[in-house]
Amino acid sequence: MPETILGKRFCLPDSMRGEMRKQFGVLYRGDEGDTTRQMLADMGSPAKLIAIGDISTFNLLQCGTVPDISVIDEKTHRKPAGVDIIKGIRHSNFRDINVTNPPSFVEPELVLALSDAMDADVPVQIMVHGEEDLAALPAIVLAPVSSVVIYGLPDEGGIMVTVTPEVKDRINDMLDKMKCD
Repeated sequence: MPETILGKRFCLPDSMRGEMRKQFGVLYRGDEGDTTRQMLADMGSPAKLIAIGDISTFNLLQCGTVPDISVIDEKTHRKPAGVDIIKGIRHSNFRDINVTNPPSFVEPELVLALSDAMDADVPVQIMVHGEEDLAALPAIVLAPVSSVVIYGLPDEGGIMVTVTPEVKDRINDMLDKMKCD
């Protein structure tokens, strides 16, 4: 059993930036509703559906699906998201949690928010003040097996990761290399 990631701080060293572009799931090209509808058709009934990023969240909600957990920062491509996206990522069913997380880091506060959200019985939206660029990593580690994590790969499309013990192990190994405390 891997050691817990709770209470730990992670940072992305320059030497691992290329590794972050590796796909841990299936790439769906494009970033519109058709791509998201295909993901929804392919995923079946996941234990938890987790959306990382404003566009991933927006597209799921536009398709009529409220993710169990949504992690947003009101940015796309590290620039402020448009008004239509910001309005489109809000949903009355979400319980809101606010955290602070700088670019290229995973702060303990974000990990704890994700952990708490996994146990929630209502959809949770985590608003990150800073960047949610690495949030998929702890989300995958903390999610129950058979969950699905969706996140964007800039200028390429969306990645759908089905959480398995093997994927969790791969991400845990990455996080071990990213400890910065």
